[in-house]
Amino acid sequence: MGRAGCCCRGAERLASPSPVRPFRPLLLLIIALCCGAHIGQCQVATPQCRIQKCTTDFVSLTSHLTPAVDGFHTEFCMALRAYSACTQRTAKSCRGNLVFHSAVLGISDLMSQRNCSRDGPTSSTHPEVQHEPCNYHSRTQHAHAHSHVHAHTHSHAQGHDHGREHGHSRPVYLFCGLFGDPHLRTFKDSFQTCKVEGAWPLIDNDYLSVQVTNVPVVTGSSATATNKITIIFKPYEGCTDQRVYQAVTDNLPAAFDDGTVSSGDPIHLSAGAEGATGKVRALWISERSPGHHVELHAGYIGVTVIVRQLGRYLTLAVRIPEELSQAYDATQDLQLCLNGCPGGERIDQAGHLPLPLSPPALGLQLQQLRRPSYSSQTQASPYGATQVFSVEGAKERCREQLDVQDIYFHSCVFDLLTTGDANFTVAAYSAQKDMESLHPHRDRWRIYPRGSATSTFHSDSPPVKRLALLLLCALSLALM
Repeated sequence: MGRAGCCCRGAERLASPSPVRPFRPLLLLIIALCCGAHIGQCQVATPQCRIQKCTTDFVSLTSHLTPAVDGFHTEFCMALRAYSACTQRTAKSCRGNLVFHSAVLGISDLMSQRNCSRDGPTSSTHPEVQHEPCNYHSRTQHAHAHSHVHAHTHSHAQGHDHGREHGHSRPVYLFCGLFGDPHLRTFKDSFQTCKVEGAWPLIDNDYLSVQVTNVPVVTGSSATATNKITIIFKPYEGCTDQRVYQAVTDNLPAAFDDGTVSSGDPIHLSAGAEGATGKVRALWISERSPGHHVELHAGYIGVTVIVRQLGRYLTLAVRIPEELSQAYDATQDLQLCLNGCPGGERIDQAGHLPLPLSPPALGLQLQQLRRPSYSSQTQASPYGATQVFSVEGAKERCREQLDVQDIYFHSCVFDLLTTGDANFTVAAYSAQKDMESLHPHRDRWRIYPRGSATSTFHSDSPPVKRLALLLLCALSLALM
């Protein structure tokens, strides 16, 4: 029987008990990465083994899933069961294949981690799409399925390849976030720090409008922060009437302006973390922490919005389909999420966020400290007293929440030096977690300030990827 070789020698020991068993998930990942990156020419000498097809199908079934998508748990477990069934069908021809055995172990680990039952429905690589006009994902899948069938027939008649149409069968999502003094992450993953005092539109298209109002934070600084957010879900025939949501400091409601908490008829099943299912409406609000954390779900347009109050200011995170973000006319081109802040409103310098040499908060705080009534005033404040931070003190405080010194960490340091308000540390941390929850592309999560030592190490740089994978392979050898 032929033997499979991979760049990470010794990987076959994963199948037997050994002292490195606690490292098995890491080593399985190393094997998959090494083979996926074609390092070492990982080859399979048994052409009947179809493990690569099984893996490709699994990736296709799960590539669009994120925890923010309705039914994530159920769909992921169904895909895992389909993956497992595929490996069982090809088990005989894959005997001795290291990739196959690594996949089997990986499936078992993932099923345990996700609490997936071994018995149950499985995903199909060519599922029948149930058309639900008020469910964006269902609606787009139905449209793409029909267009793909048409393209498939046309390509055979014309002798053309139809791979491109098939590659676009999943909707593409974008992310935008705003937090702190204020820091903006645009749809293009451009990270900016802006002044933008007053009312500014973040998003303004045919389906959704999001506007924020920013006020000065401290005297002597151009930095502002958000104290009001207005979100308008525009009417969509057959799904919802117009709904307006408005949050201001100390008033983060769990309802729209008209007092309702949802709109539209029940449309589809949604699966929670434990797999429980229930009907949801086309548009609905979920209060995660009263007065502090609210989520708005617009299933009919595939939009999720997270609004938080941390300290006296608000933060915002939005996930929206790309095709809907482009549905606007020339009168709606001022959108911060789409085009970023105007040049005259930028505080950062083309991605570099300089720390204030003389923190504007320092002089203000020293003046306050000299006032006899200052201590009693700060004790009575519901947001906590401001502090005087040095650069190292600010970095130390931010490290308590943010262990990676990316742009969220540097934004945290900037905010502490500017305001002296420790609540901005939690704001940066929460903004990062909201981004990880909603941003569809994990490889774009980390952004480093221009000119920083880590900015030269980008995860999406192919040479660095290869070097990192080689280092991981070396690590696996050391652990064997």
